[in-house]
Amino acid sequence: MKKRIYLLVILFNILMIPNSFAQKIPLVYEVENTGAGFPKPVFPDFNKLPAIDLLTDPFAWSDGSGRSTKFSDWSHRRAEIGAEIEHYEIGSKPERLDSITASYTNNTLTIKVTQNGETLTLSSQIILPEGDGPFPAVIGIGKGAGSLPPDIFSSRNIAQITFNYAQVMAWEQKRGHEPINKLYPELTYMGAYSAWAWGVSRLIDGLELVSTDLNIDLKHLAITGCSFAGKMALYAGAFDERIALVIAQESGGGGAASWRVSETLGNVETLGRTSHLWFIEDMFQFAKSVSKLPFDHHELMAMVAPRALLCLGNPDYEWLADESGYVSCKAAKRVWDTFGISERFGFSIVDGHGHCVLPDIQRPDVEAFVDKFLLGDITVDTNIEVHPYNNVDFSRWTDWWGVGKQ
Repeated sequence: MKKRIYLLVILFNILMIPNSFAQKIPLVYEVENTGAGFPKPVFPDFNKLPAIDLLTDPFAWSDGSGRSTKFSDWSHRRAEIGAEIEHYEIGSKPERLDSITASYTNNTLTIKVTQNGETLTLSSQIILPEGDGPFPAVIGIGKGAGSLPPDIFSSRNIAQITFNYAQVMAWEQKRGHEPINKLYPELTYMGAYSAWAWGVSRLIDGLELVSTDLNIDLKHLAITGCSFAGKMALYAGAFDERIALVIAQESGGGGAASWRVSETLGNVETLGRTSHLWFIEDMFQFAKSVSKLPFDHHELMAMVAPRALLCLGNPDYEWLADESGYVSCKAAKRVWDTFGISERFGFSIVDGHGHCVLPDIQRPDVEAFVDKFLLGDITVDTNIEVHPYNNVDFSRWTDWWGVGKQ
């Protein structure tokens, strides 16, 4: 009997190790980029980049020196992925400036960023719950809750903060003539997604600066958007570690979908078909050679780790390439799985509804992530993988990781 009890105790302790490890991994950070101090990797010219036909290994160092699945190395590896995405795809995201001021009056947050004698102003309407707070908050692209039903947040006493992206760069930018270009004239050809991610980060800076007047719980910030704004939410969350939860709704090509996998599908948003105004022009040299990209968008999603990410899809719209998004999500999830925090990543791909309209069947998935990662309800089940692609062999794209042979 004693031997049996002893064995049960050992088994219990073994089962508790992953949970204990997960508890030591932060849910969010207090700085925009924990990897800012690491040196950037070398960026080979296009003709010197090797072809990688399958999905790139998120744990492999950029210099080819091997790979690491240690969480202690993730900040460094994540910084490498981000630097490659900036260099080859969206352009540099400018760093925070000291010349930022912010004020909060009449439910409006106003942020002023000054550089080169020019000032860019961001203003954001904020819907606050009743009471004193502190309030967790969602940053909605275009409006307070993005394209999600506002009552998901208002019923939970979660503040809603609007990100007015056009105050940084228009949906269809005029190169060199956008508000952000006045601050950074040397970055005339920056992509919209680096500009918009910069704007979201400056909005969070503003929340920090007015924290004595606006009682927002800065450890529980979410961001959400749909379609092109779904991509925006994903980039913003990937490049700012102060965001605890990212909900990327129907982000399609350039968002959750993998450029490589999308090339194998039909009339979808491939790299060569996406908007030239959202990315840097140099990215389009990969249009007929996506295998030469040193990264793919499962790694963009992985940059959110160890924080929480929920991807929503809609297979009724072929252009969104949700089969590619599914494969990409399964690949990205391996990062969360490796760190023992699988419950922080989920995806729900459901048909039968309009574009950017959350169907009732998907609502519980969103609510679960909101309850756990904005409200701290650890009893909620967020191990969510809903999709119609049971016959798709996702593993063939990633089986080579750690083996070394494609």
